[in-house]
Amino acid sequence: MKKFKFIIAIIFVLLFSPLSPEASALEDPAVGANAVILLETETGDVIYSKNPDDRAYPASLTKIMTVLLAVEACESGQVTLYDEVTASENIGYNLIEDGSSAGIVPGETMSLENLMYCAMVASANEACNVIAEYIGGTIPNFIDMMNARAKELGCKDTHFSNAHGLHDDNHYTTARDMCLIAQAAISHSLFMDICNTAVKEIPATNVSNPRTLSNTNGLINKDSYYTGYYYEHARGVKTGYTSNAGYCLISTASKDDIHLLCVVMGGVATDKGGGLFDFGNFLDTINLYEWAFSNFSYQDVLKSNELIAEVPLEMGSDADSVGLRPQRTITHLLPNDMDMDTLQREIVIYSQHDGTPLKAPVEAGSILGEIKVLKDGRVIGSTHLVAATSVSLSKTFYIKSEIAKVMDNTYVKLIFWALVLLFCGYIALVIRYRILRKRHLRSLEAARLARDRARAESEALRSSVTAGSLSRNNGQPAETFQKINRNGRSFSELVDDLKQPDNSGDKPDKAAERDYFEEFFRR
Repeated sequence: MKKFKFIIAIIFVLLFSPLSPEASALEDPAVGANAVILLETETGDVIYSKNPDDRAYPASLTKIMTVLLAVEACESGQVTLYDEVTASENIGYNLIEDGSSAGIVPGETMSLENLMYCAMVASANEACNVIAEYIGGTIPNFIDMMNARAKELGCKDTHFSNAHGLHDDNHYTTARDMCLIAQAAISHSLFMDICNTAVKEIPATNVSNPRTLSNTNGLINKDSYYTGYYYEHARGVKTGYTSNAGYCLISTASKDDIHLLCVVMGGVATDKGGGLFDFGNFLDTINLYEWAFSNFSYQDVLKSNELIAEVPLEMGSDADSVGLRPQRTITHLLPNDMDMDTLQREIVIYSQHDGTPLKAPVEAGSILGEIKVLKDGRVIGSTHLVAATSVSLSKTFYIKSEIAKVMDNTYVKLIFWALVLLFCGYIALVIRYRILRKRHLRSLEAARLARDRARAESEALRSSVTAGSLSRNNGQPAETFQKINRNGRSFSELVDDLKQPDNSGDKPDKAAERDYFEEFFRR
């Protein structure tokens, strides 16, 4: 019974413990705006979004594109910051009386740089029209340039109808598209210098005394109309508001080497009473930043000293494989409670991919492959795979391989087999020669034996004749006489022959003089 209760207790703990994966999962931040994107600027990774592709009105966020085109025109040499620009009668194009303004009037002249400060710091609508006409030649032409640049940046649902952002039903975008435009803008140091200015003094002009501009962005300007939202980690970028667009804000913030870009569109203002309001665009932005800085950090998703694979190696002097490691450590901004085992890896080893065996020598650090780290199917980092150690060449294996290479040549193969055939033919000739020679020697031996036998018989007969033991036809056995007298010669003739000296030993053997080589090749 006690064991049963103990098991029940363990199950209860596992189900309801705060250490369970579900309980430790990162919760989304509290956001009241209609559309939001929070982006890590180093990689472009979106770490939080809400309705990022819903169509929305940008209000004065439009001015980011207007000033971006002016900055790019300056950098390309088309214009300069110090160009004196005079406002024409078109300064009031598509403006309303109560829109934000820097008080610029037709005929007034100021530098292009100061016009950009008026547009971004004071959110002056008329300054945008002056910039548009100066850069584009005409305001409609400049608006075409705005739409073309949006397409170049990858915006998929954006259309501009003016250069300042006052409401127009045909003037719309999305949080994702505005994020792309803002990314392009903040990549220019000149743009960031302008949009991150809290207060700007504009010198006197031909029609005006000096102007002091106060930035509408409460994140960077403590003295802004929107007080109480100063955020020490923030830089830039632009506020926006119309009744149709709601409260909008694009900004950046950096802390602990984490760099973020936040887009908030369609925020609301909440009445706190006493004429005070909570402005949702600022509150949402600060909440998003604090949520990210508290719950995310750069983590090593792949370390340079990690052994990734062992690759077979040919002709190594002291190893038949080499280990591969990442060329560099890959770090990525991830939730602090991220389970690294959920990340995927794609590995390509060049020798295996190409079907070409890896051969020594291999130097440590040689690039032999590549690896990608993926999160939810998306690449979050990649690097080369390099040899972890050096492996020298084995001379024995090298010589063997070189011989194998030579033998693999078609002409060498033909020559080799021709030599083999010649050698086999030579062996056949030698064998045949030896057979014939042995046969010849045997015949010589038989002839020698026959001569020795005949000589012995002749000696015996000569001895008999010399000793007087034989007479003409008496005393000689018939068979002995017949053997000696095979040619039908008379006994006296035989006796005369026997009396002749035996010089056979001094004469060369005719049979021994046979040229069996000549005889061999005649066959």
